[in-house]
Amino acid sequence: MTDKNLTTKDILQKEFKTSMRGYNAGEVDEFLDMIIRDYESYQKDLAFLQSENERLRSRVDELTKQAALGKRSQSSSSPASGVTNFDILKRLSNLEKHVFGSKLEDHQDDDLLLND
Repeated sequence: MTDKNLTTKDILQKEFKTSMRGYNAGEVDEFLDMIIRDYESYQKDLAFLQSENERLRSRVDELTKQAALGKRSQSSSSPASGVTNFDILKRLSNLEKHVFGSKLEDHQDDDLLLND
């Protein structure tokens, strides 16, 4: 940040020397009052933007940490032996056929005997 040479208090308390052909003191005071209002407004905006910037930076840090943790947990949960979900589902299907298939065949045989 650049250093400011003036504060609102400096502007408010500034007194100009008067001379015979000088500026109208009332006009100068009105103009300085307008500068003070703008200066205060800029200082408020700057303070708000700095706090917003800090908040967003901390949010970025937080999300970066979450993403890093997510990648670590994702890589540790993936099977290392090369087994895919398709392989697991295929094995499960074969087990179901083996277990429930024999029961289904028994029921079909019973139904055939009853119908004959």
